[in-house]
Parts: sequence; C-alpha cells; structure tokens
Amino acid sequence: MYIYQQSDWPNFNWQEKRLFVLLSEVRNLQGRVVGKMETFGFEMQQEANLLMLTQDVIKTTEIEGQSLNNDQVRSSVAQKLNISLSNAFEFGRDVEGVVEMMVDATSNINTLLTEKRLFSWHCSLFPGGYSGINKISVGKWRDDSLGTMKVVSGTVGKDIIHYQAPDALNLPKEMSKFLKWFNCEQTTDIVVKAALAHLWFVTIHPFEDGNGRIARAIADMLLAKADGAPFRFYSMSSQIRKERKEYYKILEQTQKGDLDVTAWIEWFVACLQRALKSSDKILQEVIFKHNFWLKNASKVNNERQKKILNKLLNGFEGNITTSKWAKLGKCSQDTAMRDIQTLIDKQVLYKLDKGGRSTAYTLNNAENS
Repeated sequence: MYIYQQSDWPNFNWQEKRLFVLLSEVRNLQGRVVGKMETFGFEMQQEANLLMLTQDVIKTTEIEGQSLNNDQVRSSVAQKLNISLSNAFEFGRDVEGVVEMMVDATSNINTLLTEKRLFSWHCSLFPGGYSGINKISVGKWRDDSLGTMKVVSGTVGKDIIHYQAPDALNLPKEMSKFLKWFNCEQTTDIVVKAALAHLWFVTIHPFEDGNGRIARAIADMLLAKADGAPFRFYSMSSQIRKERKEYYKILEQTQKGDLDVTAWIEWFVACLQRALKSSDKILQEVIFKHNFWLKNASKVNNERQKKILNKLLNGFEGNITTSKWAKLGKCSQDTAMRDIQTLIDKQVLYKLDKGGRSTAYTLNNAENS
C-alpha cells in the first residue's frame, strides 16, 4: 500500500517533539547566515545570490542524472537577475528554462502557486516537448496514455518498481487539494511545510517528467520565504545532490509507509541544516573573489587575462596550464606563456612546484605569497 492509498490521505502527521531541537538549530543557523550576508555590500550579495542560484540549477538537474554547463547557467542566471558579466556565455533554451523556473520560485515567493504557474514551469523545463529523445505531454497533467506512471530502475526484465503514482484520473482533484493547502495553510512551521510540500507534490507525480525538479523548486519557494531575505545564501539542491542515494531511499520508504511522516521531515530538515553549514564555504569563495579583484584589478593587462582569471574564480576544475590558458583565451602557446609569466611577476598567479611539461599554476593568495 502506498501512502496515497491510506484512508486518511493526505492528512499527514508528525511528532513535533522529535523535530523541536533540529528546527531550533536550523532557525538559528538561518539567522546567523542571513546576518553575515547583510554585512556584505550590494555587489557581494549579488555575487553570492548568483553563485547560489547557479549551483541550485546545476545540482537539481544533476539529481535527475543530467548535466548543464556551469558557464551557460551562470550567464542565464545573471541575465535573469540583471547582473552584468564581463565573460558571459551563450546558452540554449534548455538552460534558460530551468533558470526561469528557479528564479521565479525563489524571487516571486508571495505569488500564488497555481495550475497555470506549474504548467508554465513544466513548459520551461521541456521547451521542445521532449525529455531526452522521448516526446512527452508538456504544460498539462499526465494522462497515463502509455500506462501507469511508475518510478523504475534496473535493466529490462530485471527492473525494480520503486513507486507507482496515483491514477491520472484523480490528478485534478489531488492537485486542487494540494494547491489550496499550499496557498492557504499558515499554521505549520514553514520549514516543515517545505518538507511536506516536496513530499506531497512528488507523491502525486502530476507530470510525465520533471516532477522532482518542480518539487524541489516548490520547496525552495517556501524556504526562501522562511529565510526572510531577498537573496539566496545556500543551495538545498546541492546538498540533496551530495546525498542523492539517501534522498531517494527516504522518499521511497515514506511513500510506502503510513501518514506519520516524521522520518521524512527529520531527514529534510537535517539536510537543510547541512546545506546551511556548507554555505559558509561558498560565502568564503565570494569574499575571496571580491578581495582578489580589489587587490589585482589594476594588474590585469587585457580582457583575455580578466576572462580566464574569472574562469578560475568561478569554479574551474583543477589548475591552469599553458595549453589550457591558450585554449580558454583562444591564443597561441607563446601568448599564453607571456600572460602567465606577467601575472606571476605581479603576484596574481602562483607557479606550483611540479615542473616539466605538466607545469601548472593557480591563483595567488596569502598562503602562497
């Protein structure tokens, strides 16, 4: 029996005493991180917001086993937030669609969640009407014309059914209940409500595809309201991506259980707590980038150098080499070497000890000076 087959569905219940300490700690963390963000100047707040939303978009997509280009997502988010980038990249409708949904969910937190809004998010996720190579119904509830909606893993003949969604005929009634609760219910702690909204939506599974991403956007909408800040300062999807195995396990257990969803809420809030703690590292990156340009802006000779340094600051994997510099800057190896040597002389870059053909360089900081 699935949770939606319980006679009292969807009247969830939970043990508040088990959650009290954890919720208190999360609220305290939220206050501390918001307080820290408020000490930042406007530019640093913008940069942190840009970084967090970029992470959210990339990681919520990765949870579903898909990858998006970091530079393209960053450029799309910046455009939506009216932030000017010196090294903007072109991006496709597939990137823009996920960004539109996430920015709408976390920016327009006081706008009602409606059927029309959910349909527009779904259209944004699948702008061409395809999920991979499969044609899907976009901007409307699933109709189960190809059979009952199931979450399955494994190979053909050895497939494992993790979950079977409610009959499509029940979707209008199910979604009407959900939306009424989402827009009107105000007595539940908003962090708990975010956990319940995520679970409830993904259990109904109203679309042919994209249910997980939309469920996480819905939860982020409520978390943004709980934060009480006009900017994002952590990424819940990044933390869920790190814990993807546990995420799917607790979801499956809950969907096959009864209406006491304490264990799911407990996991969700603890995951949020870990996301808040992880935000410190990301905010340190924002501070480092800000201080880096305060110190080094006058030392950079041209746009090519600025573009590649920004690439290193924005999450470039590994260290830079002459050949990588030449490729990123679309220049010759000799020009790349001159760029690098100039920046080493000005203490912008630092040569790593390993020499030879694999000589690599990294951004200079206080430890390397």
